[in-house]
Amino acid sequence: MIHSAKRFLLSGAMAVIWMLAASLHAAPPNIVLIISDDQAWTDYGFMGHAEIETPRLDKLAGESLVFPRGYVPSSVCCPSLASLVTGLYPHQHKITSNDPPLGGAKGPARYQTAAFKQGREKMASQLEQVATLPKLLAGHGYLSFQSGKWWQGHFSRGGFTHGMTTGQRHGDAGLEIGRKTMRPIHDFIATAKREEKPFLVWYAPLMPHDPHTPPADLLAKYRETTASIHVARYRAMVEWFDRTCGELLDDLDEQGVAENTIVVYLCDNGWIQNPGSPHPPLRSKMTQYDAGLRTPIMIRWPGKIEPVRRDKPVTSVDLMPTLLKAVGVPVPAGLPGIDLTDAAAVDGREFIPGACFTHDAVDLDVPASSLRYRWITDGRHKLIVPHAANVAGGKVEFYDVVADPHETSNLAPEAPPSMAGMRAALDAWWNP
Repeated sequence: MIHSAKRFLLSGAMAVIWMLAASLHAAPPNIVLIISDDQAWTDYGFMGHAEIETPRLDKLAGESLVFPRGYVPSSVCCPSLASLVTGLYPHQHKITSNDPPLGGAKGPARYQTAAFKQGREKMASQLEQVATLPKLLAGHGYLSFQSGKWWQGHFSRGGFTHGMTTGQRHGDAGLEIGRKTMRPIHDFIATAKREEKPFLVWYAPLMPHDPHTPPADLLAKYRETTASIHVARYRAMVEWFDRTCGELLDDLDEQGVAENTIVVYLCDNGWIQNPGSPHPPLRSKMTQYDAGLRTPIMIRWPGKIEPVRRDKPVTSVDLMPTLLKAVGVPVPAGLPGIDLTDAAAVDGREFIPGACFTHDAVDLDVPASSLRYRWITDGRHKLIVPHAANVAGGKVEFYDVVADPHETSNLAPEAPPSMAGMRAALDAWWNP
């Protein structure tokens, strides 16, 4: 009996040792970032839109940890994407705007001026001065692939080992992804498999961003849902983007990597289509309102992250520490985000802040010079504070974004009790 007990204990101990050894030698998870461009937080099936269909993202949502009340810190793509890849707010990484100071130059010709080229170079060098997700992963054996939107010069300047963009505004050849082909991502994943390397994919297509040129079948479908051709084109672009997401997710399955791949979805900034014109949008992109700032954020990792919907406010700045912790890479000191898989941390945080800036920067070294609005939300209420230097006559705004999700009734003149506390928290975050 004693010998049997010893054998049992020994076999149990060996099993534990074997499991620990197996876990230590488990392949690090891959990461796929899916980033849509100019899409309203309302415009998905899983977010309740009555006409727009997004079956592949709906399915992904059902398999993911979903935060329907996610935010990006700024409502235009260049600073939003820079915050995603660095885990820092725009005033911290200093990329606050889409373009550098242009001295009053107008039209497409301004992108050929010496001032523009020098400014873009400065912005790319600012990114190089901080840690990025691809850089940190590269130090732990990861390959990384950039496709789609990328503003900060050649893809390698962000730390990507592979990519499509070579340095032009928006992303030059990278913008072919999704609209023309998905093949480069397939080939990159095949390369990473062949080299037995974990990988990161950055899929940030110019979709549903204009030009709104959807496939004929989708345009015909959405022409039946609206009298506006511009709205129909936009809605068709949203579903076309959804189709490309399906192609990417199917490719993960077909190449046998889906089970060990973390898939993240979010949008870089919002959009409300103008029914009377292809552009500009209505009260969304470039504004301080939820229609420009809010996005669902979701994370899928089969068998590791429980699929659940959490109605707590979170921010894209949280994704950097979340992903680094998930893959076992040390998180740099000073990052302001939290691990979104840590329910206690998510529940314990009171506020999500952010800031909106001028489209063209005023001074690339002084973030406050381009500031237009700071904002902060607790998930129920939202405070917006204009920066007097760039918003003449601006008024403080305060909304109940649950009862009034489109921010139509400014409660600030009534000075609700919670407003003062939120203002103090906003100033504690950043007071220029």
